[in-house]
Amino acid sequence: MGTHTLYCVALCVLVPILSFFTEHTDAGVIQTPRHEVTEKRQAVTLRCEPISGHTHLFWYRQTAGKELEFLIYFSSRSVVDDKGMPKDRFSAEMPSASSSTLKIQPTEPKDSAVYLCASSSTTALQDRPLQVQKPWRFS
Repeated sequence: MGTHTLYCVALCVLVPILSFFTEHTDAGVIQTPRHEVTEKRQAVTLRCEPISGHTHLFWYRQTAGKELEFLIYFSSRSVVDDKGMPKDRFSAEMPSASSSTLKIQPTEPKDSAVYLCASSSTTALQDRPLQVQKPWRFS
């Protein structure tokens, strides 16, 4: 590979806590590949298989030293919210109820991160921020 800069795109899986207690046959969300190392300006496709029966799918990423960042949300295969998606080089689709892809093309060193996929059978998204009260202060 010569002097080309390599960087890694790592994948993790967000699995509901209760899935630990389910039968072994319930694999939860499946992401492939688990790790991806590529050269600059290449294409990377990350795949996610949601839990069977789940109609809501979310993609996130976490860059080293930063908070988890929302990318896109699908419901019944349709995009509901993609405000977090960098649209210049990133694209995502959910062509079937059992598969979603996140594509990065061309890759750049700043794309090196952990990319996460999560699925849910229900969701409780808010379309406006919750009001926050200041905490009580006791003197």
